[in-house]
Amino acid sequence: MVEALVNRARLSKRGSNVAEAKRRWLLLMPTLPSADTTARVRVWRQLQKVGAVALKNSVYVLPNRDECVEAFEWVSRELTSLGGQASLGEGQFFDGVTDEEIERRFIEARDADYSELGEELRRVAKLLKAKRVGTEKVAAPSEQTGKLRRRFDEIVAIDFCQATSREGVHGLLRGVEHTLSELRGEARPEPLTRVARPSGATWVTRTGVHIDRIACSWLIRRFIDPEATLKFVPPKGYVPEPGELRFDMYDAEFTHVGERCSFEVLQVKMGLAEDRAISAIAEIVHDIDLKDEKYSRPETAGVAGMVVGVCGSFREDEARIAAAAPLFDGLYAFFGRPSRA
Repeated sequence: MVEALVNRARLSKRGSNVAEAKRRWLLLMPTLPSADTTARVRVWRQLQKVGAVALKNSVYVLPNRDECVEAFEWVSRELTSLGGQASLGEGQFFDGVTDEEIERRFIEARDADYSELGEELRRVAKLLKAKRVGTEKVAAPSEQTGKLRRRFDEIVAIDFCQATSREGVHGLLRGVEHTLSELRGEARPEPLTRVARPSGATWVTRTGVHIDRIACSWLIRRFIDPEATLKFVPPKGYVPEPGELRFDMYDAEFTHVGERCSFEVLQVKMGLAEDRAISAIAEIVHDIDLKDEKYSRPETAGVAGMVVGVCGSFREDEARIAAAAPLFDGLYAFFGRPSRA
């Protein structure tokens, strides 16, 4: 039977305390008959489905949230039906493993999920580009895309720590869905209309910035809105204030459009498409973010490694952006050199 170490009412009251929730975890310690391999595989799959990550000695972790309590209780009931037991508790780690290490494991797990989904989306995209056929011949890709959309939604539901690949894969998915709509005659290509550059605006994006958001922040402050204020918010539930401009997040004014990453969208909409140095940087950012090797510039791998190093060295968003700014300044100077015959 389940050893109930969690006080549901107490957890519910703390659920609204975001700062505390980020520093505390739910722990599940399952016990199963050692000889029952089938039961072990079944429980492991259930833990994968709810998004839990494993620590040593058969301890599984989820963030301390109401929906995660329910998820672990569901796994616990499954364990009980298979003749096993589970201890369920909440905890704060003081040694051996840090909160940052646990968050990194969540991000790596979801990035792996997004990467697999992205590969499938690219295969569908290539199929659609190759055929460009009528409605009666897109039924199979349409059905497959529907499955991939459902899979994306499943991953998002357990993406507790804002995996870096999410926005890029979302852009790929939207691109495939838009292509299908075009083939059915339901939609036309989404135009990127140039807009006026703001001055002193508040620019909002998701916390945990990585390549696309870091590059966008550099582009905004260097070329678009030097007096900009950057604001970092949770990926879900944020309601923008009047006048705020969002980038690289869901329903943002500047985010992925089709096969373009947010940096490319900003470049076009802000009238920077003719700047060859920015275009070169855009190609690098695109390939790192979308992982589709569309441009395959020789500098891409080095830039990707440096950005990973920056993100690994700095936890705060502003610190990451400040540390990466000289890198993008250098790239701009390099690509902006006069061409030689």
